[in-house]
Amino acid sequence: MYDIAIIGAGPAGSTLARLLAAKYRVLLVEKRNLLAAEQTAAGSKCCGGLLAPDAQKVLGMMSLALPQEVIVGPQIFVVRTIDLQQDCERYYQRFYINLDRAKFDGWLFSLIPPAVDVRLAAFCKSIQQVDSHFVLDILQQGKHFRERARVVIGADGAGSMVRKQFFPVDKKLVVYSAVQEWFSVPEASPYFSVFFDSRLTDFYGWSIPKEDSLLVGAALIPRQQTLERYKELKSKLAAYGYPLQRAQKKEGALIVRPRHAPRLTALPPGIALIGEAAGWISPSSAEGFSYAFRSALAAAKALEQGLDGFVPRYQKETAALRLNICLKNLKLPFMYQPWLRKAVMASGLAAVKVIGQET
Repeated sequence: MYDIAIIGAGPAGSTLARLLAAKYRVLLVEKRNLLAAEQTAAGSKCCGGLLAPDAQKVLGMMSLALPQEVIVGPQIFVVRTIDLQQDCERYYQRFYINLDRAKFDGWLFSLIPPAVDVRLAAFCKSIQQVDSHFVLDILQQGKHFRERARVVIGADGAGSMVRKQFFPVDKKLVVYSAVQEWFSVPEASPYFSVFFDSRLTDFYGWSIPKEDSLLVGAALIPRQQTLERYKELKSKLAAYGYPLQRAQKKEGALIVRPRHAPRLTALPPGIALIGEAAGWISPSSAEGFSYAFRSALAAAKALEQGLDGFVPRYQKETAALRLNICLKNLKLPFMYQPWLRKAVMASGLAAVKVIGQET
């Protein structure tokens, strides 16, 4: 029997598995094959792959330095912000590290000690409580396996099976459909761009350069003409000079947006969520790396004193994260209320004047 089973080997799950390996017998289950040289469309992660300063800070706290192979060009220093609804734009200074997301996940996974048992290209189909432990039904390469663990931690992202099975429905944890396409471009854009238009979505869209490609995506409300609204976004971007003629591939994923601090308690006890599965993600920007790392660190800290009663300790360790989510929600009107956003952009506060561009 395992002490802990972690479902999902993204940044949160891989980090937690690495931190717990010396103390516990850990099982890590991941639907992707992170050892594959190339991720298939089904196994790739729909993500912009930008490492924000908060996430850089946490990596430094963990004494981790990025290997060169996970970094892609160009490196970005300015964000182009466009209000499509009101036809205005500004440029703001930001400091991101541009990543190859698949290689970044693969690197984090490679740091996990051999003591952790890993099942890749495997799906956890169900989890059942039996006495004081849990039984996991795992499907891998067409075969079913049953594993047992005293504690289960869901790190399985926005569509978390663990959250759906064990946590009450939270109407303030809003789920969006992220649609993202890759386009071949003649030269890399010097900007990470963000787009706002409340007629299309109450969240936002983005474009991110990756070497000779440009990612264009948007977080859209599911089942509300999602693909039609994405097409409309692309047609609007053409007027701003975005080269979207040579499409390479399209990706999709779910994104959660917490409108309050995540709920971390469930019945039965012995179940917890980390990363985006819990709702640890910025409600203003959808930045998730820093929250994945910080929630994994909090869970590891809570487990230092043993398995029994670790969830209340995890709740305590994430107090700063809950406050952070609340403060981010207070920021939302200034970004997503059209008249407030227009006033902020018109003020020019903190904006950068880009030579050769009107601001």
